[in-house]
Amino acid sequence: MKRLIVGISGASGVLYGIRTLEALRRLPDIESHLVLSPAAGRTIVEETDLGIDQVTALADVVHSHRDIGASLASGSFRTLGMLIAPCSIKTLSGIVTCYDDNLMVRAADVCLKERRRLVLMVRETPLHAGHLDLMARATTHGAIIMPPVPAFYHRPKTLEDMVDHTVGRALDLFGIDNTLTKRWKDTPLAED
Repeated sequence: MKRLIVGISGASGVLYGIRTLEALRRLPDIESHLVLSPAAGRTIVEETDLGIDQVTALADVVHSHRDIGASLASGSFRTLGMLIAPCSIKTLSGIVTCYDDNLMVRAADVCLKERRRLVLMVRETPLHAGHLDLMARATTHGAIIMPPVPAFYHRPKTLEDMVDHTVGRALDLFGIDNTLTKRWKDTPLAED
């Protein structure tokens, strides 16, 4: 069984993490492990019609944000890596400085030290130099910064289309096959 850790922090954009969990539910060979920050619970209430219990029910395994002794806190617990969607600047800062005071940051730190994939959907705008510095430092440590910037070449019709495309691209980074993303195909260019 392959495992993917999904972290949902308190930044705006909890739909990305929720949609990731929904997509993983349809993949029987992937076990999802969820870490939900306390601030994420508030954001779920503000941004969706779902209750926290409905979101946690989407995961195969739910870990307490406070449990730094959970399986995810050890490099011996094998995973494909971790996606934090969305990733707040606070969480990014903790990851960059190795300030492992909660399970989300500790699990991310474990992914980096074990050279596993860590994808951070950093959700903040506008960005100041401190934010950019943190993202550059996270990249230097081995993380992949993937802000949830919508693409339009697939001509999205709904918010769900835009979220699905981004989530599909994130799952691609872990080598997880999915049908959420419209794949690019060669198209003839218009004649001048």
